[in-house]
Order: sequence, then C-alpha cells, then structure tokens
Amino acid sequence: MKQIFTTLFLSALLFTARTGYAQFDTVLRSDDQGKNLLKINVPAIAVNNFSIQYERAVGKKISAGLSFRFMPKSGLPLKSQLENLIDDDDTWYQIQDMKTSNFAFTPEVRFYFGKSVFRGFYVAPFAKIAHYTADLPDFEYDVDMSSNGMGTITETIPLSARLNTVTGGVLLGAQWKLSKVLYLDWWIFGPQYGWSKGHLTGTKDLNEYEQQALKEELEDLDIPLVDTKTEVDSKGARLDMDGPWAGLRAGINLGVRF
Repeated sequence: MKQIFTTLFLSALLFTARTGYAQFDTVLRSDDQGKNLLKINVPAIAVNNFSIQYERAVGKKISAGLSFRFMPKSGLPLKSQLENLIDDDDTWYQIQDMKTSNFAFTPEVRFYFGKSVFRGFYVAPFAKIAHYTADLPDFEYDVDMSSNGMGTITETIPLSARLNTVTGGVLLGAQWKLSKVLYLDWWIFGPQYGWSKGHLTGTKDLNEYEQQALKEELEDLDIPLVDTKTEVDSKGARLDMDGPWAGLRAGINLGVRF
C-alpha cells in the first residue's frame, strides 16, 4: 500500500511539473517565438558607454538577466557641460585632462505585471559589480620654498586611481513589443547603494618640502562620505579610499527576441 501511495504521489508531482512547463511554453508560443532577448542601451553610446543585456524567460511573468557595460579609456564625456556644472575653477583645472574608463556586471531578476513575460511594467532586484579607473597626467600642488628664499613653486605629479564597487538596488521599468522580434526596454528608475574601495597613487622623487605640500593637497581633496588615508614618502604618494557608494540606473534599450 505504501509503495502504491509513493508511486501515485511521484506521478502526480511529475504531472504537475510537466503541466506547469507546458503552460509556460504555451504562453511563449502564443505571444512570440523565443525565450531570449538581446538588448543594447542606445543613449549610453553618446557618452562612450557600451552596454548590452541578455534576458531569458524563466516563468510566465519572470525573467533573469545579465548586463555588461564597458567604457574604454577616454577623456571626460560631455566636457563642456561638466565645466558649466563645476563652479570651482581650481577643481576643473585639475580634472579637465583626466582619462577614465570602467566596466560593470549586473545580474537581475524581473517580475512583470503585464499579460506575459517581456511585456509591460516590471520590478527588478539587481546587484552590480563595477571597476573604475582614472588617470590625471598633471596633478598640481604648490610647494612653499620661502625658507630657501625661493618663494612658492608649482609642481606636478601624475596620478592614477582605481576603484571597485559592489551595490544592490531595485529597477523599475517597462518593456514594449515594437514588432515581431523588436522590443523597447525603458529603465525608468533604479536606485542602488553599496560599498566602494579604491586608491589613488602617484610615483615621483620628492624632497621633504614637496612631500609635505603634496600630502596637504591630497588631504584637502573633498571626497564626500568616504574615509581616506594619505601616505607620502620620497618615492611618491598613495591615498586609500573606503566608504559607501550610491548610484542611479537608467536607460533606453532596443532588443531582439530569439
């Protein structure tokens, strides 16, 4: 009797699983062919960012996705607009020749509110792992040499920054079918929060006056919400950064279903 009950139970479980998959597969076939979407963030290209996303249906109204973003090393994007936003001439002078790059991976799970997967408004919890670099070819600092009768002189040192961040957030968005295989995905609002850790380094032979001046200049950098530690010696300088990180995810993507 126990063996018969076990057999019936397993048969019912298998039937339920097959029925659920059949319903999911029927929904996909009745809507469009294909459980996959490959998309590109179009506006991001204007600021030298190349962002693609792969999304796969895993349920009637649920999908899983993975985004990859890459920005090759280049000058500051939208340079003239940034100059207008920064009201401190000294700050702008220091960063105007900066070269920067970054890449990021973003896995997510989407829950759609439309009639089927890939359609309508959705909410998507996500995690983001990112790496940023920046190079300042000529970071200036003033050295007081008055004790030697030389007054104040301006020196420069090349600086390189590296920063890693790990954040989590929730994206609110909407996706529409434009044609049989073409889709539009609008990332409306995706706040994120997490942690960052990085460093700023520069290599140059420094005398004691230059060491003191460079240390003071680096310690005067206004980096909000981040704990910093500065070390300067005769071979160069290092500034360590550790603290919270926040951001906003947004974009407009065009995708192909297959």
